[in-house]
Amino acid sequence: MKINAKELVEAACRARLSAYAPYSSFSVGAAILCSDGKIYEGCNIENSSFTPTCCAERVAIFKAISEGRRDFIAVAVVGGKIGAEEWEFCYPCGVCRQVLAEFCDKDTPVFIGNSRGEIDETTLGELIPYTFKLKKN
Repeated sequence: MKINAKELVEAACRARLSAYAPYSSFSVGAAILCSDGKIYEGCNIENSSFTPTCCAERVAIFKAISEGRRDFIAVAVVGGKIGAEEWEFCYPCGVCRQVLAEFCDKDTPVFIGNSRGEIDETTLGELIPYTFKLKKN
């Protein structure tokens, strides 16, 4: 399947609109693409005690996993201050990188978008070169 980075980043931008971020005022959207073209979107959801807060990337991947999916082929992430007309590249945090590493290959493309429509393409392995995960036979 051909990956359309622009379409995946646009899905992340849509997801960002649903963010609940009253404490940081920083909204994030993520989209994860499955091998059949289905896209799962997620947004960050904050909580006043912070620990229960969940990042957009984990929301998207957990939604997909809860529906039985594990065939992920690409990820997109966008984020910035709520209400800001311009925002820069927003990369996944360490926790999200490790969660993605649990379910994605190191060669999985990761697309990061900004408000100017620019897309930075990297791979999960470049974002987190040293992971720990279950070795599969």
